Parts: sequence; C-alpha cells; structure tokens
Amino acid sequence: MSDYLKIKKHIEKIISESSGNICLSFYDLDDEEGFSINEDKKVRSASMIKLLIMAEIMNQSKNGKISLDTKIKVGKKDKVGGSGILKEFDCEHEFSIKELMTLMIIVSDNQATNILIDLVGMDNINLMGKRLNLKSSSLQRKMMDIKALEKGRDNYISAIDVKVILEKIYRKTLVDEKSSELMLDILLRQHERQRLGRFLDEEVKIASKTGDLDKLENDGGIFFLENKNYILVVLIDDAVTNAMAQETIGKISKYIYDEMGR
Repeated sequence: MSDYLKIKKHIEKIISESSGNICLSFYDLDDEEGFSINEDKKVRSASMIKLLIMAEIMNQSKNGKISLDTKIKVGKKDKVGGSGILKEFDCEHEFSIKELMTLMIIVSDNQATNILIDLVGMDNINLMGKRLNLKSSSLQRKMMDIKALEKGRDNYISAIDVKVILEKIYRKTLVDEKSSELMLDILLRQHERQRLGRFLDEEVKIASKTGDLDKLENDGGIFFLENKNYILVVLIDDAVTNAMAQETIGKISKYIYDEMGR
C-alpha cells in the first residue's frame, strides 16, 4: 500500500511552486484509496466535456436510438475551427457515428463533436450527467460557439466528475460492459500526451482525455502499470501560460507514476 499522505504533500509542494488554480483527483483503482485537492470545484471543461458526450452516445446506442454504424455526411457547412482534422477536408465525406466519436476523443475534433451534439441532443447529454450523479458537469454550448460564450454560456466539469466517469469506464459499468470496453479502447488511442504523459515513456498505457483554452489546461486518465492501475485528473485554470500549466501537470503525473511503480 502506498503512502498517500506523503504523495499528496509532495504534490502540494509542486503546486505551491506553480501558477494557476489547480484541482486534482487521484485514485488507486486496486487499493480503492486516494486523495484530492479542490476536486469538487467547478471549472471550465474545454474539450474534457467530450467524455460526457461520448457516454450519452453509447447510452443511445445501447437503447437502440442510434446505431454506431450509421453514416453521416460531413461537409463544408459543418466546418468549425479549433482542434481536429475534419476542417481540413474540402469535399464532402461520410463517416460512421463511431468514427466521428473516435475523432472527437483521440484528436479532440470539434467539428465531429458538434455534429454528435446535434445528433444526441444537448439536453440528453446533460441528463446523462445527472444520471451519473455528476455535480458540476454541464454542456451549455457547442464547440467554438463564441456567441454563446459572449452570453455567458460555457461548459463545466470538476476533477471528481472526471474521476467518476473514468472509474465507471474502468469498472465496465458506464452504460454497460460492451460500451465501456469500446470507450476505453478509444481513450487508449489518445494522440495528445503533452500533459499527463509529458515526462513518461510512450509505452506507458494511458486512457485519457485533455482539454485546453487560453491559460487553462486539463487532463484526466486511467494509468495501466504492470502491477498498479490508477486514475489521475489534473485541472489548471488561470495559469500564467499554457506551457507552464502543461509542465506542472507533467511533473505531478511523473511523480505519481514513479511512486505507483515502486
């Protein structure tokens, strides 16, 4: 059993030397113990809200409302800026719902995300959050919706909410076993490793989802070590720079990884 108090104290030291408001949730999936720092605080989600969108897609798939194999035409009318690759295509293409969901997670594609929000419905996504007993998570706008932001609408999460979603996926209880396995497979294919995976070898298995805005960096993932599995969620807002926030998340993750791997 790890010395969680010692680990937490060292993390607090890293935080004291860093900038921004930092929220953290750590949970040892084997010992079923952990610690947190401001884990209940509601913060802007950026792209981490896509975890909740994925959960509702799988819920509707299980209930027969949609089929993951259904093809959707994606063209110029759907274009949106920010992260992703669909915006680079000039011609209309067809993608399955499963393919769009995969792009939403592994490259955080905003165009795919907005199409999927329209497909399953914003209200249904928020109802899924309530069913999961998430206290802070809410989807109030689509990706890159500047007008909504100007009206004060944004998307929110908390470190504990992300931890709850990830643990349910790990335990294979988010929607059902088959759905959880698919969600885990997609999360394991995440392309972005500049935060939790920043100082770790590429071989380290992390099933994760990131999010970032100006002076905000979020990352949460399930870590699969040889003899230990755990969840780590770190959310940083009001950072001096995004680069500094990424560095802080990387340092926290590396320290916990080294401690868990002992």
